[in-house]
Parts: sequence; C-alpha cells; structure tokens
Amino acid sequence: MVDIDKVLNEAIKKDASDVHLILGLKPMLRIRRDLVEAQGTEPLTEEDMMDIYDYFVRGNLDKDKVFKETKKLDSSYEFGEIRLRVNISTSGDVPVVVLRLIKNELPRYEDLGVPDIVRRMMSQPQGLVLVTGKTNSGKTTTLNALINDINEKQNKKILTLENPVEYKHTSKKSVIVQKEIGVGRDCLSYSDGVKNSLREDCDILIIGEIRDKETMEAAIETAEAGHLVIGTLHTKSCAETIDRMINFYEVRDQQTIKYLVASLLKLVVSQRLLKGKDDSLVLIPEVMVVDNIVAGMIRKEKISVSEIEDAIQSSSDKGSISLINSLAQLFVDDKITLDQAKSQIEEKNIEVLNRTIMQLKIKRDSQNRVKDSGI
Repeated sequence: MVDIDKVLNEAIKKDASDVHLILGLKPMLRIRRDLVEAQGTEPLTEEDMMDIYDYFVRGNLDKDKVFKETKKLDSSYEFGEIRLRVNISTSGDVPVVVLRLIKNELPRYEDLGVPDIVRRMMSQPQGLVLVTGKTNSGKTTTLNALINDINEKQNKKILTLENPVEYKHTSKKSVIVQKEIGVGRDCLSYSDGVKNSLREDCDILIIGEIRDKETMEAAIETAEAGHLVIGTLHTKSCAETIDRMINFYEVRDQQTIKYLVASLLKLVVSQRLLKGKDDSLVLIPEVMVVDNIVAGMIRKEKISVSEIEDAIQSSSDKGSISLINSLAQLFVDDKITLDQAKSQIEEKNIEVLNRTIMQLKIKRDSQNRVKDSGI
C-alpha cells in the first residue's frame, strides 16, 4: 500500500514542484524539470489509486460528484506547511493524480527575474494587464508576487478569482478577498465571479485564468468600468496573446474588440522557464508595453505577429523587452548556454540573437573599462 505522507515529505525535502501518481508507475517527482522516482516505493496498483483518490477527496460529496460527472477535479489540500494544488483525471477509468506543491512563503519579487517595469505598471488606475505562458512557466508565482507587492505598497481592495486558491494572502496595506472557482465553492465560474466583481467595489481584479470568450468579455467590461484587471492566458508570446484575445470572438465582432483591446490593454508579460547552467530554473520574460504604436497595430484589420515582435524589439526605451533581448542578456550573464538561447527562437532570428549578444558584450566591456578607470 502506498504511503502518501512519505512521498509528500520526500517531495518537500527534495524541493519538487510536482508529484505524479499514475497506475503502474512508481510515484514520480518533478525536480527542476526532471522526473525522478520516489525512493522506496513500488509501482502503483489500481487499489492504490483509489486510496489516493479517497485521501484527497476526503469524503467531500460535492468534489466526488464533480469528479464522477466530469471525470476531472481541481482542488487544493494542505499538508503540513505546504499547500497542494490537486488535479485528478482518469485514464482507463482509473484516477490519475498530479499534485503541485505550493510554498506558503512567496519568493521575493526581486528574486523571480521579472523585469521591474511589470511591477511599476501595477500602479495603473485602470486597464488590462496579462501574464502569459505555457503550463509550468511560473505564471501563478509571478501573479501572486504582484499581488503581494501591491498589498504591501498600495491602499486598494484586491479581489482574486482562482481555481483553486494556491497562495493564501493576508491583508496588509490593501484589503484582499480570495475566491475559489468551481461547483460547491465561492463562484461557479470565472465569468460569474468577474461579473459579480462589479458590485464588490474592488480596485484590482485578479483572474486566475481567462479561458473563454465569456470571461474575456467580462474582464474587458470590468476594465472599461474603471478597474485594473490582471489575468493569465496560456499563450507562448506577447503577439500570440493579442491573436488569442481577438480570436475569442466571431469575425464580424473582431474589429470592435480590437479597438477596445487597443485602448484597455496596458501590458503583456509572456514568460518561460529554462533549467540554467547551475541547474536552477531561470525565468525568460518577454514584455510588451502597449504604447501608441502597438495599439495602432492591434487596431489594424489584419494583425501581424512579426510587426508586433519588431515593435517590442524597438521599444526598449518604453520598457518593452523582446524575447531575443532576454535570451541574449541571460547568455551574457552566463545563466544559460548559447544552444539553450537558440532553441527558444526560430532559425531566421539566430542572426539577430548573435548580433544582440555582441552588442551587450560591447556595452558590458565598455562599462567595465569606465569602472576600472575610476571615471
């Protein structure tokens, strides 16, 4: 019989980010991107998987009903001082369980590698800010670090909508209300929660995930009503984020939405995580500040991804940071290899990467000479 407590304690000790519990395999820990077997365990049986299901559902009839009706369940669970995000799905009618370990103590914003322009944009009185990236790119950690920073420095009411609630925040200078999305929880859906936020007198609305047109519409309406809305999307770049937002809508409605997005969207930060040269995870941010140039591109009849990427590349003076610049800087700082940097971009952009690296090295050497001369 599997000892879940023992597996979780090992995951905590080894600083694993996730635990995978799958029929026929030993419990697997994801440690800095690698999957390794938990020590002293046996392959999981069907009986083990049912016991694991019971361990996390704990006889909760609402959760059991949701799982049986939808074949999936997102929930949270507290284990000692660690919170777990629990996802249960099925494979061959047998539960499959994935656990995300969430430390109660947030990492310091300065240690995440998120550019400071992102934090500065949180003082916007209204508008839409998006944090994007693929699964396991650190979006939730960045989002919660932003919440914590606002909480410590601004006098606001912050309302968060999450599925499930991962980090528990304590009101400091701001007032924070956290709501969990799902059947039997605080709100049935993200869109319901966003719509109700208009009646809750919040200054800042945090949407854990914008996954459909209804939620996007509600987010835009909330931003238009004078609130700052911060949400996440599963997209891999700033330009793709714009495309995804527009494509939530029918073609006949897209031009109207483009004008709304162009006026309300303030910032998009798209992030990736790579295992660095010292084996730690390194954040690679791409940041798009929506200035008049970018807004004009969004309003065009046909959005050009390459034009938006070029605009980001040439708008560093306004705080925008291109993916190529981030990769080049991390290489020059000796945090990633050149092969890693090249693997994140298309072949046609390799020459731009090489040129950017050369420019950064010249700039660094020049600064070092000035410093050494005492000028």
